[in-house]
Amino acid sequence: MSSQSSILNSEYHWYALRITYSRELVLKEFLDRNNIENFIPMRYEYVMRKEQRIRKLVPAIHNLVFIYSTRKKIDEIKEENAVLLPLRYIMDRETKQPIIVPEIQMRHFIAIAGSYDQQVIYLPPTEYSMQKGDRVRITGGVFEGVEGIFVRVKGDRRVVVSIQGVMAVATTFIHPSLIVPITEE
Repeated sequence: MSSQSSILNSEYHWYALRITYSRELVLKEFLDRNNIENFIPMRYEYVMRKEQRIRKLVPAIHNLVFIYSTRKKIDEIKEENAVLLPLRYIMDRETKQPIIVPEIQMRHFIAIAGSYDQQVIYLPPTEYSMQKGDRVRITGGVFEGVEGIFVRVKGDRRVVVSIQGVMAVATTFIHPSLIVPITEE
């Protein structure tokens, strides 16, 4: 093992993983119990139970989990729990390495996806990775400080935060007065 890959294995990063058979909440419970930071994009959904409509928090994207840990620790979890929690890294197609999400990008993503707002839209990664829009920062409201691309989605101007190769999430409508462009320096 090279020293570069050894360093990567011992550093904390956000990794995007897939867990099969919709076991994301079982995995979340396991990770929370072991004090391992994780994030699953969730949304509210209405389900019928005994002729009653119940509002339930469910994963927005099935089988997707983000884990903040070392690669070594995630590999240990994968080996020890292979039958109960079948995990796979989401791989970068070019480098053939697990996708590592930059810390700041993940924080912006969590700020939007963690709001459980019904107006938040989850998008496939290819749909907005190539779209042109202005890089902006939101200056007010619940998404204050979030940076992303200002584009039109479903008729409204929204800020989209994209995690390359995994997915993108779009805010609710953002009034232009709450947006400032980010200029490259």
